[in-house]
Amino acid sequence: MSSPWRLVLLTIACLNISGVIGTRLFESSSLNSCMQNSSFTTSLFRVTFTPDNSSLSFDINGYSLQSAKVVIGITVYGYGYKVVDQKRIDPCGSDSKDLKGLCPMPAAAIQILGNAAITSDELKKIPNAIYYIPDLDGKVIVWINSTETGQPLACVSAELGNAKTVHQKGVALGIAVVVLLGLILSAIASGGGHSTTAAHLAANALALFGYFQAQALIGMTAVTMPPIVRSWTQNFQWSMGIIRVGFLQKMATWYLRSTGGKQSTYLSNLATTSVQVQKRSLYRRTNSQMAIAESLKHLTVKGIERVGFVSKIEITNIFFTSYMFFCIFIVCTIVAVVLFKVILELLHKAKWIKPERFQDFRVGWKVMLKGILFRIVLITFPQIIVLGFWELTRRDSPAETALAVCTIVTVLALLFWGSYNVWHRARRSIALHGNPAYILFSDSAILNKWGFLYVQFKATMYFFIIINLLHILMKALFIAFGQKNGTVQAVGLLVLELIMLVTICVMRPYMDKKTNGVNISIAVVNFINVILLLFFSNIFGVPSLAIGIMGVLFFILNTVFALVLLIMVLWASISAILSKNPDTRYQTMRDDRGSFIKSTSKHNLHDELDALGAAARGDGQQSQMSLARGGEGKLHKPMTQLDDESGGSGRPLLDNELGHIQGGFPPMRSHDSLMPRRNESPLRTGSPAQRGEGPWKRGVGY
Repeated sequence: MSSPWRLVLLTIACLNISGVIGTRLFESSSLNSCMQNSSFTTSLFRVTFTPDNSSLSFDINGYSLQSAKVVIGITVYGYGYKVVDQKRIDPCGSDSKDLKGLCPMPAAAIQILGNAAITSDELKKIPNAIYYIPDLDGKVIVWINSTETGQPLACVSAELGNAKTVHQKGVALGIAVVVLLGLILSAIASGGGHSTTAAHLAANALALFGYFQAQALIGMTAVTMPPIVRSWTQNFQWSMGIIRVGFLQKMATWYLRSTGGKQSTYLSNLATTSVQVQKRSLYRRTNSQMAIAESLKHLTVKGIERVGFVSKIEITNIFFTSYMFFCIFIVCTIVAVVLFKVILELLHKAKWIKPERFQDFRVGWKVMLKGILFRIVLITFPQIIVLGFWELTRRDSPAETALAVCTIVTVLALLFWGSYNVWHRARRSIALHGNPAYILFSDSAILNKWGFLYVQFKATMYFFIIINLLHILMKALFIAFGQKNGTVQAVGLLVLELIMLVTICVMRPYMDKKTNGVNISIAVVNFINVILLLFFSNIFGVPSLAIGIMGVLFFILNTVFALVLLIMVLWASISAILSKNPDTRYQTMRDDRGSFIKSTSKHNLHDELDALGAAARGDGQQSQMSLARGGEGKLHKPMTQLDDESGGSGRPLLDNELGHIQGGFPPMRSHDSLMPRRNESPLRTGSPAQRGEGPWKRGVGY
């Protein structure tokens, strides 16, 4: 065996430290047919290889369709490498006492139970590290050949494993807790007035969650992947709402049956059904063979069906389970926000907290709740779209099909309507103020309600959310409607990830250099993953050994990368908790959004200043931003724009006229009048502010 192959095996074995201590063994995990018109039908196939005693034990129950003298040949593969080559066993031989029932093989129900000795030369071919590699890609094939003619009468095979796997519930739970912590702290920071911290925490948590969903989507493809890749991607299916809970399964079954659907019985009939996990399609048997072995059923699951089966969810319950978790997430969020509001009010009345603590949340909690709910819709967008479209291909029941259609239409309408609102207000802000950030960040109602669509991007890239949504939608269409052709899915995902990678690298749409770096890294890893997925689809005819090595590399790459992202999000979350003013940890963003963001707790002060300004100009009343906001609601007039109605020029104020939005106004000089100068020479060139080059147009990429 080549040294690179040994190096890969040893590397992955070191990652699986928990498996170093334990019994060395290989055992079969599933059954498959490897011959057309097989004369032997099996219902049980158990093979265990124990190198410590050099034995290969097997227990096979089945039904033979013809009587003949036979000889058994056993071949064992590991990552495509032939470990045991045609181990020959003669049932009529003197050393095969346990197989006398096959001498000759009768045309009846039979049981093959026995052991075969493995020579020391054959054992030396197996690297010791291979016993500890999780999700071993091994296979055993048993041929039953006629002694007289030498022709094969039957062929059965089974996957081999070593009782070690990377699919661990603890891994999935720990990942979910870190992501949820980042989102919760982001919401708390936003309610506490730390907008910069909230934006960074939310951006990092959403990027991490999106990466995990991308991993889950790879596991949902119909491509035949190495076992270690299948198990690794299974750790992230919780991000798609595929989580088994007993009462939800009962509810899903009841809803399906009560609405005219028929439940699948894959899990309940495992005693009489052999279920293959993403293996080759079985050959069709003749009618006579089906009549004889009618109780011995073989099913193959792949893609989304495989994901549900491994999660112990019936195939017909997958969509409803995911939908119910979406609804539960919504309800729990509403309850948590309302409860948090009640607790804050009680603490405020008891004077246990300072009045200014969470004042923004206490004043505008309803608008913030809407924004949080919209953000949940954005987070669960891949889950709803993929499984909703997939349900349309299955039509488990008329009611579930209608539910899928309504959910898809509602989610698409909400997100694209919100994206249009953001685009419309940004364009209006550019027209009125020469800068998209002004309206998007100065209006707290818009920021709290629709901010989740653009705060993670630079102000000039307000439209990038539309590109992101279209990217997710196209991926969902390939995965949902391509379940019968894994190659089409792999090619489609490769093109989409390449386009997304180039787009992010060229546009760099995120709010700062660090966030751009994180998302570019995620795009690179996603692109590498789909390249490996294309190789797994066998479109290039790559040898099995190379596929096994690629599967190990897929696991190593994504394990290390996921660990780095988790540590980054966890560190940012802990720092936000421990810091008194976490906003100071981040650099001022170049789009100057911080100077536009107004705290709702300071509205009274702003209103007083606006009233003083209106009195100085002779205004009887203050105008509002209804034009800029498009009817979103009432808010104080921006202090940085003179009223056209009051005879002002409609221009932005100069730096020396305005000062800082959240700071004090400098003493006004005689030539700094807020009113337009009536006696200026018409030949004089306008000031930079009059040419539309105010303070907010500088530093936002213009």
